[in-house]
Amino acid sequence: MLETTILLKPRNEWPPGETVEELIQKLDRAVQLPGLTNSWGYPIRTRIDMLSTGIRTAVGIKITGPDLAGIAALAETLEATLKNVPGTRAVFGERVTGGRYLDIDIDRAQAARYGVTVAAIQRLIQSAIGGENIGTVVDGRERFSINLRYPRALRDSMETLAESRIATPSGIQVPLGTVARLRIADGPAEIKSENGRLTGYVYLDIEGRDLGGYVEAARQVVDTQVKLPPGYAIAWSGQYANLQHARQKMLWLIPLTVLLVLLLLYLHFREPGKVVLVAVCLPFSLVGGFWLVYWLGYNLSVAVGVGFIALAGVAAEFGVVMLLYIDKAVEESRQLGCQSVDRVVLRQAVVQGALMRVRPKMMTVAVIVAGLLPVMFSDGAGSEAMKRIAAPLVGGMLTAPLLSLFVIPALYWSWQGRGAHSQTGND
Repeated sequence: MLETTILLKPRNEWPPGETVEELIQKLDRAVQLPGLTNSWGYPIRTRIDMLSTGIRTAVGIKITGPDLAGIAALAETLEATLKNVPGTRAVFGERVTGGRYLDIDIDRAQAARYGVTVAAIQRLIQSAIGGENIGTVVDGRERFSINLRYPRALRDSMETLAESRIATPSGIQVPLGTVARLRIADGPAEIKSENGRLTGYVYLDIEGRDLGGYVEAARQVVDTQVKLPPGYAIAWSGQYANLQHARQKMLWLIPLTVLLVLLLLYLHFREPGKVVLVAVCLPFSLVGGFWLVYWLGYNLSVAVGVGFIALAGVAAEFGVVMLLYIDKAVEESRQLGCQSVDRVVLRQAVVQGALMRVRPKMMTVAVIVAGLLPVMFSDGAGSEAMKRIAAPLVGGMLTAPLLSLFVIPALYWSWQGRGAHSQTGND
């Protein structure tokens, strides 16, 4: 694994129209090293992903099984399969068995024939070849260990190691190759384990697709084209695991929040009809947020979801305040006239209440949009997440006020007008 940190120049020094995604595509075409796979990300986010899930890319697959060789073979199969999934920028399966080791197998019978103990052979391997700390040099506040072992010329090849001498009790020097077998063998470069099982990773870097949609498509391809051997299992991890945790929480948090909002609305209005009126109009007020998110090319994420939750709160507030103004106008009409209001008077009261709300609503919208536009045009640290939170609010400010100004008064008049009597005489 090689890590390179790229410091970008200020955005005003970039070529006109250049985006981060286009820059990544250029770098991906230019930086091609044999045996290495590119994975582009922000340093802080990749560190957080590594600490939380162990995966350094946006999406990863954890392969668990009883044997490292089987895990490595399955990782290569998944790598070849996932390359063809739309949205895959890069995929790399860990070669967990790519290490090269010098194995020294002690021939106990031969060692006993020469009177050499296993401990003496292991002491030679550990101290003379591997090295052993025999002391420490103190220099002020610094400490340096003294390591003693054979010179490199006596341990840089298997032949020279086989000529290393071991003293027998009778004083004879026996070569190491006489009492042990030396060979180069393949082995694991790194051993990972989770929940008591051996583990290997497959790293995935995606582009042009939302995280959840890509994983669903990739999961279907893996289920149909890859057959897992007995005893092996795969699990999708990385940022997708965080997305799953957030989705599970949202599944009960959103309904609970909606129920609490409806309860508060009912406690305030004491009329189920008005509560239903606000609740029915609420989804339509979010249309502008969906339009802007789609136009900007943002995928559905936790940040976008947070933005829509905030937009829903503002839209509900618009509806509640509009109903308060209309109720106030209708009540004033009743106080000026009779207790029963006819359809014409009701219509005039509804229009008057809606007109009273135009100026404060425009001020509210202007303040919200003016406060969020700097976020939408910012390029600093954290702007990517903040833009996705602000986008639904900015887009929703185009439709939520219009809905509360035109649709809610019309529905209110249609609903309340049924109970109002028609005026007798000329209007």
